Amino acid sequence: MIIRVFCAITLMLSANLLHARGTGDLGIVIERASGSMQIIETTGNSSLGRIEGLGDLSHASAVYSRDEQFVYIFGRDGGLSKIDLLDKKLVKRVMQAGNSIGGAISQDGTLVAVSNYTPGGVKIFDAGTMQLVADIPASYGDSTLQSKVIGLVDAPGQKFVFSLWDAGEIWVADLADRSNPVITKFKNIGSNPYDALITPDGRYYIAGLFGEDGMALLDLWNLDSGVKRILNHYGKGEQKLPVYKMPHLEGWAIAGRYTFVPAVGHHEVLVIDTQTWKEKCRIEVHGQPVFVMARPDGRHVWVNFAVPDNNTLQVIDTQSLSIIKTLTPGKGVLHMEFEPRGEQVWVSVRDEDRVAVFDTSNFRQITTLPARKPSGIFFTSRAHKTGL
Repeated sequence: MIIRVFCAITLMLSANLLHARGTGDLGIVIERASGSMQIIETTGNSSLGRIEGLGDLSHASAVYSRDEQFVYIFGRDGGLSKIDLLDKKLVKRVMQAGNSIGGAISQDGTLVAVSNYTPGGVKIFDAGTMQLVADIPASYGDSTLQSKVIGLVDAPGQKFVFSLWDAGEIWVADLADRSNPVITKFKNIGSNPYDALITPDGRYYIAGLFGEDGMALLDLWNLDSGVKRILNHYGKGEQKLPVYKMPHLEGWAIAGRYTFVPAVGHHEVLVIDTQTWKEKCRIEVHGQPVFVMARPDGRHVWVNFAVPDNNTLQVIDTQSLSIIKTLTPGKGVLHMEFEPRGEQVWVSVRDEDRVAVFDTSNFRQITTLPARKPSGIFFTSRAHKTGL
């Protein structure tokens, strides 16, 4: 009898081991219209399952726990959802605001921050329990006004950095002592910062300005130096086109010494020298850029576009600074995500209810997967990158 029980236990353990898997090749595809997401894997390019009941995902973004098991989804309706990728289940969902625009996870992975439009401000949660840790209202002026918060990123040293759209300010929140956040404010940084990024080394925070040409740069290693304006008047003397979709600056491409930036209201990608933070040149592209994203090795930059040109992708060679390929994957190309080593790129084709996967060496489509109005694609490799 004892032998039989032992054998049964051994078989159960063996079965569990056979079904165990790592998380390094996992990712998610946001299905914006149905409040759902798919869990996918990049080794075999397949879908592993779907999670429902995630609310308004019309502008959803995601960050990962450091062990890559959990993903935190920031919904437009103010919902913050924690999902277990291995068990394929929704762990907890918190309605923390009325209108949200993204979030970040702290350097040590213990805190999740959400940037809010309504009410304006940032709320910070314990990543494990999902309990509220800090509430930072984005008050400005006489302190009765509340600003929309955008461009929220994590920074080294348990810091979060974000911009205030209405106030024209950049704030740095130090959460080294989570019970007593320390806020450093930089005012008059420019009109209507609309999105921002942090460089991969965690040093520079750059906010794009919608209300005027130019950008605001903050050196996080030297906060006493304040905010520096860069690319002032890059569109001076030119008439801007109507902006159909705001560029996403977290998709800026930093390749070698150059940064590739979508120009607001122009059919151009700006090339910035990161040693001087001055414009080197401009590359004319097919339409108004939305995401400008570098392959992990920095050799190529891929660009997608706002309507009416959102059926197109273009590839820029970062040596010649010229367009080397134009692709038309389908109607409604909303987002791209490179696999960790860059050999393939996943592309959401919203209006055709599918995700397309391309070989980045020859630009051929490898496969396509069905998805409900897909938008954001996020791989677990983001867990180990600052600002993502």
